[in-house]
Amino acid sequence: MSFITLSDLHYISREQLASDFKSNDSALPPNTAIIDVRDSDHIGGHIKGSTWIPSSQLDYKVPELVRELKGKEVVVFHCALSQQRGPSAALRYLREKGRLDPRSSTVSKGELHEEGVGGKAGEKEDEDEGGKGRDDRGQKVYVLKGGFTEWQEKYGQDNNLTEAYSKDIWEFGTQDY
Repeated sequence: MSFITLSDLHYISREQLASDFKSNDSALPPNTAIIDVRDSDHIGGHIKGSTWIPSSQLDYKVPELVRELKGKEVVVFHCALSQQRGPSAALRYLREKGRLDPRSSTVSKGELHEEGVGGKAGEKEDEDEGGKGRDDRGQKVYVLKGGFTEWQEKYGQDNNLTEAYSKDIWEFGTQDY
């Protein structure tokens, strides 16, 4: 049984995530994965370099996702608002990651730590200067605060950060019917 709960999740702001792109010449850093779990509301744009896995497919895709993202240092989940599907997906991912690698059995704010290595949980013996060489058990898992809705408000029209953006789709509530 997993003791990872919603309160263990950590959120990342749109500004923090965008700064990762800007520090990597407007490309998603190779050590980062963004998982978009919106369903039909995926239409109208997405964060550049993100992977779309509709929440309706998560149950059978999560084990594969854990294996695929093994080498990533940062994994960010989001949906439209990151109130339900995004946090739920991050929680499922963390629980499955813990199930597949029982040595990674503790979590603190979205970060799985290996137990029994070098003393306290979370200390990494194999981490060299600059954080290179860290293993997947130190992977940080975040939920994008405000989801794509908040992201597109600031970065929707920025082609360096957002792909396939359709402003018309996101201007709901502004037209008179």
